[in-house]
Amino acid sequence: MCSFFSQILTQECLLCTAADGGDLGLCASCQQDLPWHKAPCCPQCALPSSQGLLCGHCLTSPPAFDHTHALLRYDFPLDAMLQGYKYRDMLHMARVFGHLLGESVSARPRPDRLIPMPLHPLRLRERGYNQSLEVARIISKALDIALDYSSCERIKFTPPQASLPLKARASNMKGAFACHASLAGERVVLLDDVMTTGASLQALAKAIKKAGAAEVECWVIARTLPR
Repeated sequence: MCSFFSQILTQECLLCTAADGGDLGLCASCQQDLPWHKAPCCPQCALPSSQGLLCGHCLTSPPAFDHTHALLRYDFPLDAMLQGYKYRDMLHMARVFGHLLGESVSARPRPDRLIPMPLHPLRLRERGYNQSLEVARIISKALDIALDYSSCERIKFTPPQASLPLKARASNMKGAFACHASLAGERVVLLDDVMTTGASLQALAKAIKKAGAAEVECWVIARTLPR
């Protein structure tokens, strides 16, 4: 009887349809083959950097955020997984990303609060859910971090960053966020799905630093790397 029910409840792998996808729906082989971001990188922006030192850009033009932890590279098959999650209502993927990202940051110092990247109300209505918030819920619960999805809001409705040339993304995000809480002296983590130029996280980090935060760290599922 137990064997019968265990066969019914076994998840197929999301990527290769192997019979045993484990608790997350990813078999051990596919999970190992994900494009993990393990190369030495700049601790501030997570771009490749010799020996893991601060890159030249962060030295000459420091961003408003202080650290970045990127779980994976934005590469196949993760790119397809994230696109399915964001644009095709594959909400079950939130559990996969939340577990993997949460596990990777579990040894890091706990922040005072975790703020997922806000969506403009019009974009939220269009999509039906905030993909960063759904992942943040899982990490908040697993690591016992206060989840804050109301102190910051997106006040400027802009074209999706992915639809714009790289050079236009910073100006697209100028003045896009407002923070209504006092974050004096706090260590805040921002959570987003993909970091490409960092323009969205930069604009949000500026608003949070303006609200008094002492330190801002970014946790992202994927980092786009130069080819």
